[in-house]
Amino acid sequence: MKIRSIKNSIALFMVLLGTSCSEYLDVVPENVAVIEDAFETRDGAERFLATLYNALPNFSDASTGNPALIASDEIFLQANAMGTSNWHSHRISIGGQNTNNPLIGYWGNANSSGKNLFIALRNCNIFLENLDEPFDLKLDEKVRWEAEAKFLKAYYHFYLMRMYGPIPIIDENIEVGAGLDVVRVTRKPIDEVVTYIVQLLDEAIPNLPNTIIDITEYGRISAPIASAIKARVMVTAASPFFNGNTDYSTFKDKDGNNLFNQTYSEEKWELAATACKEAIDIAEEAGLELYNYVDGISGLSDRTKRKLSIRNSLAMPWNGEVIWGATGSLTDNLQEKAQGIIDPNVTSDSREELGNSYSPTLAIAEMFYTENGVPIDEDVNFDYANRYDVVTADASEENYIELGFQTAKLHMNREPRFHASLAFDGGVWFGQGRTSESNPFIYRGKKGELSGNIDNKLFSISGYLAKKLVNYENVLNNGNSIYSIKQYPFPVIRLADIYLLYAEALNESGNTPEAQIWIDKVRERAGLDGVVASWASASNNPTKPTTKDGFREIVQQERMIELVFEGQRYWDIKRWKRATDFFNRDVKGWNVQGISTTDYYNIIPTGTLQFSSRDYLWPISETDIINNNKLIQNPGW
Repeated sequence: MKIRSIKNSIALFMVLLGTSCSEYLDVVPENVAVIEDAFETRDGAERFLATLYNALPNFSDASTGNPALIASDEIFLQANAMGTSNWHSHRISIGGQNTNNPLIGYWGNANSSGKNLFIALRNCNIFLENLDEPFDLKLDEKVRWEAEAKFLKAYYHFYLMRMYGPIPIIDENIEVGAGLDVVRVTRKPIDEVVTYIVQLLDEAIPNLPNTIIDITEYGRISAPIASAIKARVMVTAASPFFNGNTDYSTFKDKDGNNLFNQTYSEEKWELAATACKEAIDIAEEAGLELYNYVDGISGLSDRTKRKLSIRNSLAMPWNGEVIWGATGSLTDNLQEKAQGIIDPNVTSDSREELGNSYSPTLAIAEMFYTENGVPIDEDVNFDYANRYDVVTADASEENYIELGFQTAKLHMNREPRFHASLAFDGGVWFGQGRTSESNPFIYRGKKGELSGNIDNKLFSISGYLAKKLVNYENVLNNGNSIYSIKQYPFPVIRLADIYLLYAEALNESGNTPEAQIWIDKVRERAGLDGVVASWASASNNPTKPTTKDGFREIVQQERMIELVFEGQRYWDIKRWKRATDFFNRDVKGWNVQGISTTDYYNIIPTGTLQFSSRDYLWPISETDIINNNKLIQNPGW
């Protein structure tokens, strides 16, 4: 199949330049003369700035770039799906992490497909140390570029901290000729690392533009981006894994200092709430707002508009809600894997290369709320005990499920985000060349059917596909031999994410009533009533949103629903210290080998996730530990 990528106004700022290598973590410039030449002119300095951006992870690479897309319990892969069973992120999810060649590692060089972010940090320092050199660099550009470099330096420290926990702080480069005792850096306590990251961000934010107007600069760092990442950093630092984690009471450096703080601090949540509100204010002042679909296609029902509002908040490029869209992380491959085979005119050759294999688990289908905005096991009107029974879709499911189709009761009476995010047997798939509600594509997943298992080629092993990831304007054309993809930069963070972080931080710092306001803004876009009204009218636990513990459970589930498939669930569940519950269980789905309705609608195991306490932190490679005898390996490795 030929894949045509439609990039509509996406300007790639990234410049693909090579980076030097280091045998181990010693941030010493290797060629001073070359570095001096690089900063002789403005253009040379700008090229060096591009190398700093180039070190950003590929956030849309589910195989080897962004482990959070596959390594959780959201997606499970078909064993023979174009080699996806060997994807490093998938191997992590089934317990394949190791110290010899860490999967998707970002520390040092002995990593399988990751990047050495300490090289990126070294380059950030080189850039900041030499930015006074170009004779033709204007002051306003210098100020902005310095702020960008400080942001990237902060972000790379944060990325490493979130993966590895305590890390060395690379505040400046080590002088050439320094002794081994200086070169062999040590890991710093979590609180010290967080303080340094926040300091860099605070220095950067005032000197970054509030908006990016020139399309050739889309993807460059702005004040809203830096403020949003600061909010994420501070919420992460306040969360149970990083805040008073006594599981790591014996995790100390070689001088006996605790690397994880041992005393819980509510003040961290208060500071996080302040950072979230500042990020929201800066974003909204820059014109960002929650995305809602407007009438680009006439005559659509409110249901379909709602589904497009939800899908497009992620998959519509530069949609007005995305705070940071990573232009170096385009989504053609990700969309291809999630695209269902729904067009009856698809050719056999095209079938072999269309994705149809990015399989959400049954647990994710059950995670979404009912149409009443509460969990399926709490809704007094939802037949939870018999949710796997087969029923026939009637007019109440119009534009969600094909009329008269026999499907599981689990798929009925569900919230709009369920239908916007998931494809399932009998479900309506709006778009992909059909924009009339009277003749939509229907996902048909039984064995031998269009979207199902035909000759053991690509198909979902759970009976679900991640429809949310696919731009609705993608289409097969030219005799169904070309799949035209409307590219979008992967959203690293969007406004709804910050609203929910703010709600979480407010609740944890004792202001649950204010927290309800911000979670309700996200629910309103999803077509749901506020949490207090929803639980009072439909839940068997009607006062749940009014208590701190109850609201905590609600906001965590709200984040998992709203940000599904966006790479946030993995990090969220780990910072909440809930990973051994979510990531250490059997994966289930429908019997996709079933031909009849009776055979298909049976729950079967499709695999097993493995996660132990050591997996909360990435291992440092044995090579790096040997090369630097000051380094302490993470617990359990």
